[in-house]
Amino acid sequence: MFSGIVERVGVVLRVEERATTRRLRVEAPELAPELAPGDSVAVDGACLTVTAVDATSFAVDVIGTTLQRTIAGTYRDGSRVNLERALLAGARLDGHLVQGHVDAVGYLEQSIKDGDFWLMDFRIPADVHAQTIEHGSITLNGVSLTVSELLPSDGVRIGVIPFTHEHTNLGTLRPGALVNVEGDLIGKYVARLLAQRGRP
Repeated sequence: MFSGIVERVGVVLRVEERATTRRLRVEAPELAPELAPGDSVAVDGACLTVTAVDATSFAVDVIGTTLQRTIAGTYRDGSRVNLERALLAGARLDGHLVQGHVDAVGYLEQSIKDGDFWLMDFRIPADVHAQTIEHGSITLNGVSLTVSELLPSDGVRIGVIPFTHEHTNLGTLRPGALVNVEGDLIGKYVARLLAQRGRP
């Protein structure tokens, strides 16, 4: 379980294609010493298992399902990725409940600077959009965000403050850039319960 509060932005040092997996070596000198093999870490919001660690970096293996449902297949050497360690029991929850189970991939439609902050419009999967509410929570590339406005055609508008713009990889995105999308956990359960009861 995560909170969507990004701790560091790491850099993909190396992408190794294996027979059935993709191994990523991520440089994160501030975070790596705090990790151990077997730990969970969110990489752009996708919960992955640490397989190896050295003084300044760690490795994770990505399998087929994750490659299909996330942007992990697009990473190249030098890609910047948002990182968060798993929550400790009893820790302060500054963002919202994030599972690290990416629903699907969306993309940035536009980013407009408005004074000191940015308005960023994203297109997200229709099923996630249907479970999203204005002023509710959504996770994009592992960042806990508040939905400023629901837009037509499965869009959401996010207001991004300077700190988030500078301390996550959201500030490097350009129109068309793909992002991992995880809908609000509570919204998913409510939608599931209503569907089981035969309500739209």
